[in-house]
Amino acid sequence: MSSPSLARRLGLGDAVFIGLGAMLGAGVFSAFSPAAQAAGAGLLIGLVLAAVVAYANATSSAQLAAVYPTSGGTYVYGRAELNDWWGFLAGWGFIIGKTASCAAMALTFAAYVAPAGWERPLAVAAVVALGAVNWFGITRTAQLTRIIVTVVLLCLAVAVVAAGAGAAAAPTAATVTAPELFVGGPYGILQSAGLLFFAFAGYARIATMGEEVRDPARVIPRAISLAFVIVVAVYAVVAVAVLAALGPQATAASSDPVAAAAATAGWTWVDPVVRIGAAAAALGALLALIAGVGRTTLAMARERDLPAFLSAVHPRWHVPHRAEVLIVLAVVLLVAFTDLRGAIGFSSFGVLTYYLVSNLAAHRQTEAARRYPRWLQLVGVAGCVILALSLPWQSVVGGAAVLAIGLVFRFVRLRVSRGD
Repeated sequence: MSSPSLARRLGLGDAVFIGLGAMLGAGVFSAFSPAAQAAGAGLLIGLVLAAVVAYANATSSAQLAAVYPTSGGTYVYGRAELNDWWGFLAGWGFIIGKTASCAAMALTFAAYVAPAGWERPLAVAAVVALGAVNWFGITRTAQLTRIIVTVVLLCLAVAVVAAGAGAAAAPTAATVTAPELFVGGPYGILQSAGLLFFAFAGYARIATMGEEVRDPARVIPRAISLAFVIVVAVYAVVAVAVLAALGPQATAASSDPVAAAAATAGWTWVDPVVRIGAAAAALGALLALIAGVGRTTLAMARERDLPAFLSAVHPRWHVPHRAEVLIVLAVVLLVAFTDLRGAIGFSSFGVLTYYLVSNLAAHRQTEAARRYPRWLQLVGVAGCVILALSLPWQSVVGGAAVLAIGLVFRFVRLRVSRGD
């Protein structure tokens, strides 16, 4: 008896909000600090570079998703357009990197709202609760994501207004001159771009849910483009506001640059608003991540690249319930025993590997499937490689090691299954 299939229940608005929920995660509240440490005010250039690479990747994802409207994203695309190994590399990198990101998002949420000493228990509770939301169907996920994204955007608007007021009150305290844009040098700017790329990676969540979108050939490309444009605009406004209020040095030194920038206005009511926004952003990213990782796990299990029992789909709720339970359990263990709040670099390495495969797969597509020029995919390939290698060396070594472990595991499994 075959497993039930996923149900096509998402429209354009649902898909856009899921992408926004994934991209407007805790990165908007935390990624500017490590980027400023790498490049100072040059993070603005890094943001532009990250956006260019992300745009190339987004168009590749849109082009591929229109042809392969099924769960799994680039895991499926890599297998179809390149070969099984490229597909496995993308899927494994996505699952490992984004599982770590789930734990980081849960810990970020707890850091903003939990009393001292209760961070980990509250983070575990958040993971279990959002796992339950995902269990009861993708429409529940989309409905909650709409609420979360609305709250985050409102809180960011308040933070930007407050930061602008603070900058206007002391305009000489945080002046950014043209030479300061290049103080970090080429390597520092590239490293900041690699770290900020973490903020744009959420549009993959739309593609990984391709089996649940109505009219996917039309809706997925439009949803990816709309979500990406909105997020680029939001990040640009927030980045300028933070640098104007704090300056490069204070931005680099702050663990919460958006809240610190908003506090310069002296409005006491702003801090809880920003905390609410950061907590909601982390929850939105966590909700979308659990859903996206579960779908990629489902796709890999269908092809026996992961245990076959994970390919089950719930007969009533039409979700990959076993895969999602496994993801939730893995994230709970990571939250309980590991501190992953510094995992942005590691996650970026895995995601850049994922999109490297996406660009290569899109480049191989025939003219009949082509929506964007091939040179744009080559820009994506070059950008992914350069940004990945520009990340902190610990992220590069750790990410490469985890990818190698997965490839060795698959090699051994294939040898054993063939009786070699």
